[in-house]
Amino acid sequence: MTQPHRSPDPLPPAGAGASAALPPDHPLVDGRTATAPLVRAYRGERTSHRPIWMMRQAGRSLPEYRAVRAGIAMLDSCLRPDLAAEITCQPVRRHGVDAAIFFSDIVVPLRLAGVGVDIVAGVGPVMDHPVRTAADVAALPELDPAALAPITEAVGLAVAELGSTPLIGFAGAPFTVASYLIEGRPSRDYVHTLALLHDEPELWHRLLSWVARTTGAFLRAQAVAGASALQLFDSWAGALTPQEYAVASAPHSAAVLASVADLGVPRVHFGTRTGPLLVAMRDAGADVMGVDAQTSLRQANALLGGHTPLQGNIDPELLAAPWEDLARHTLGVLADGQDAPGHVVNLGHAVPPTTDPDVLTRLVTLVHEHPDPAVGAEPAGSPLSREPA
Repeated sequence: MTQPHRSPDPLPPAGAGASAALPPDHPLVDGRTATAPLVRAYRGERTSHRPIWMMRQAGRSLPEYRAVRAGIAMLDSCLRPDLAAEITCQPVRRHGVDAAIFFSDIVVPLRLAGVGVDIVAGVGPVMDHPVRTAADVAALPELDPAALAPITEAVGLAVAELGSTPLIGFAGAPFTVASYLIEGRPSRDYVHTLALLHDEPELWHRLLSWVARTTGAFLRAQAVAGASALQLFDSWAGALTPQEYAVASAPHSAAVLASVADLGVPRVHFGTRTGPLLVAMRDAGADVMGVDAQTSLRQANALLGGHTPLQGNIDPELLAAPWEDLARHTLGVLADGQDAPGHVVNLGHAVPPTTDPDVLTRLVTLVHEHPDPAVGAEPAGSPLSREPA
């Protein structure tokens, strides 16, 4: 049965609506990003050109990324403020995208809380000890706010360089983070996760409540330090049925999104293979819905009642296709997003590491060169990308 639409509290007008909980030098408060195309689109406004950024735009597709990361472990890179800020800004300089996404990883809050976790090359996040019992959950440490200092410092450094280009804060949603904790490493079938969800629901909710508290603190720190928007990634939510999601996952994502609601910062919710979950994910408290490549933007807009700004959804597999095919597909995405109240162009998932960075730059230019005919022209792209070398 279709659930009745419950819109999150409306976002305040750009600039004037920034919360008193944000410091006076926050980019949304002092005006640096309040009227940026990305922020306006997230708030449901049409902009002269569709803003564009790409998930994992700061990553192995960039030679400058590979150079600064050489010999440095992934989590160490995330927790060195100077390096995290540098990597965050690299794709803005190179591609002229309309936003930076904070360079981090969904397991960083776990590491900051004191959970034993590392990212193993060729595998992904690996826990020292999977969390599967009541004793395991009881032993999880609460996140000390002081441990967030490397995050707030990195955000401040990035925001200082980005100027009028918004920074998007980033965190993994409770279900996805909990899946890593329970499985102990990436999984294809989530056997232990689904077993805990169904067999021990009380323990399940205790674990996800801990993840939600930790994630909420991590996101809030980024927003207060200068992020102009926040994105909650639920990469593995597509493994759940709509019924499982509603009972076992949505309340905890809602808790995370509610923990930053008072800040007046746009909140984006994204997952893969989540077409059947879009309404529930929006109703968890999102202002903007990210759409993967399996669901068309027209379909998503219809499912969401035409009231929710959308983000997406170029198929990342086509980044390696002949340019004519990628360009045709991208123009189709622009057409599909035309009827949404706001549309930010992105991929349906992350940039593959083997992607030619020149293709990404060309893609950004293509999007910027196709303005919304109903809106007057304005300069496209990040100011960083237009500065002389």
